[in-house]
Amino acid sequence: MNRRDFLQVVAMSAGVVASGRATSVLGNRRGTGKVPPNVILILTDDQGYGDLGCHGNELIKTPNLDRLYAESIRLTDFHVSPCCTPTRASLMTGLDALRTGAWGTTWGRSLPRKDAVTMAEVFAANGYRTGHFGKWHLGDNYPYRPEDRGFQEVLRHGGGGVGQTPDYWGNDYFDDTYFHNGKPEKFTGYCTDVWFDHALKFVEQNKDRPFFCYLPTNAPHSPYYVADEYRNPYADNSGVPHASFYGMITHIDENVGRLMKRLEDLKLEANTILIFMTDNGTAAGYTKGKGFNSGMRGTKGSYYEGGHRVPCFIRWPNGQLKGGRDMEDLCAHIDLLPTLIDVCGLTSPRETKCDGISFASALVQQKTLPERTLVVQYSQTTTPPEKWNAAVMRRHWRLVNGRELYDVREDPGQENDLAEKRPDAVKRLRSDYEAWWLDVSRRFDETCNIIVGSDHENPACLTAFDWHTSTPWNQAHVRQGARLNGFWAIEVEHAGTYEVALRRWPKEADAPLTAPLPAHKAVDGSFQPPGKSLPIAKARLQVAGIDQTTPATEGDKEIVFRVNLKTGRMKLQTWFLDQEDQELCGAYYAYINRLL
Repeated sequence: MNRRDFLQVVAMSAGVVASGRATSVLGNRRGTGKVPPNVILILTDDQGYGDLGCHGNELIKTPNLDRLYAESIRLTDFHVSPCCTPTRASLMTGLDALRTGAWGTTWGRSLPRKDAVTMAEVFAANGYRTGHFGKWHLGDNYPYRPEDRGFQEVLRHGGGGVGQTPDYWGNDYFDDTYFHNGKPEKFTGYCTDVWFDHALKFVEQNKDRPFFCYLPTNAPHSPYYVADEYRNPYADNSGVPHASFYGMITHIDENVGRLMKRLEDLKLEANTILIFMTDNGTAAGYTKGKGFNSGMRGTKGSYYEGGHRVPCFIRWPNGQLKGGRDMEDLCAHIDLLPTLIDVCGLTSPRETKCDGISFASALVQQKTLPERTLVVQYSQTTTPPEKWNAAVMRRHWRLVNGRELYDVREDPGQENDLAEKRPDAVKRLRSDYEAWWLDVSRRFDETCNIIVGSDHENPACLTAFDWHTSTPWNQAHVRQGARLNGFWAIEVEHAGTYEVALRRWPKEADAPLTAPLPAHKAVDGSFQPPGKSLPIAKARLQVAGIDQTTPATEGDKEIVFRVNLKTGRMKLQTWFLDQEDQELCGAYYAYINRLL
């Protein structure tokens, strides 16, 4: 297939919604007197296809998700990216992750481009109340936060997990401080309970108007902290790969049951589209031959089927999506946005072009979707992804890393490489990938810059999580004084005088630059070691042609620079130095304040 033919196929199959109103497969629900459906989207973290009782796992207890499975349309050939951020970026925008720029989990590459229209923006433009509760992992600074991308009510942790560098210092799943509409707020209870508590509150507050509730839990992502009452039932079973991981899933299941019961009580169940899915293959549900992976090869991070084929259940009684039925068409995360636009009859706030297609005709009318090629690819580097490091899918064929060919219909475990026997299939899939790569790689050289000096976030706290190059992405790395450095890609919105305060510890830790912090006992009894003392004697700042070094005095918690910056995109880099000007590390936290 040449590029012109490929783009013709894309034009025919991609979900393209212009600024006019979309036409629903159920008819245009607005203006007909019918109440638009509510939408609740649950996305769990690191739970694989096999980490559910309804998929044949006899080790795990998930009675409420099993019930939802029995009442839903089940997408049995549904795919996401093999890790966190790329899946979330594609889910929210309907675009391939490589096109959004958010192809990795850190390194400044977890930020989807500003010009991508999000699912929340589409729903908000149609009069829906929009709420986000849990993990975002698409940026902690303006203009990438959920409150900047269409969500009106937001409760989230920082970074890609509780306890990561952008998260509030010292969080450990229990009684943590989270960001509520941009402000830190202390909460009581286990993280998953907190997300569901506030999602239920949001649903109750908006029961008389349409709402979109996005509920992406951080569980069962590591660290595997959960109360003993959920862990212990699995602890003595030698077949269980990780008792806490399974316990976290059972706890999620309990909360899903709580949500389903509340929808029934509020009489919202019939007209609510309830979606359950996960963000990649299992992280800890299948290791060293223990656990269950539904016969698939590969886990989280893998381009084999177990890395990116995940559960997706959709229930909507008013839309006749009920009763338990399998939908076997090849689909992906990029398809959910155009599908929801279709079934809800939504208007886009501006021209919206998706790489995905609407599968509403298959979902509602049980029609067969057109044959197409799908690609899932990500990269855990700040540099552009490596070509061919991907899974290319068409019907039952899987081309892995550009050279291995599998027929998952006959060989679900991907044990028999058919590349030599079926060169025709390899040629077709490689040709499709070449055209796809040429298209999505056009903007690889662009960075997604964090905006500073904006009225939407001033001051802004930049963290080492978003450094380009090496990143201390976890608070444990900060404690250890990781000898790493990198630059932030920033954009100055307003010219003026800026104060840049460089810190080794975040403000809430309230510790001097050179001080260690005491050991921290985690809820499971394990200890995070004491923080390492660093002999910080001075700091260096480099930005927009400015290169300054300022000494520290004993007891300083920060070293402050004052610089005049013009508008525009630029790099900002910092160094902590000892008395002999030897580099120790970069400043893990930089607070940037435009002086008004």
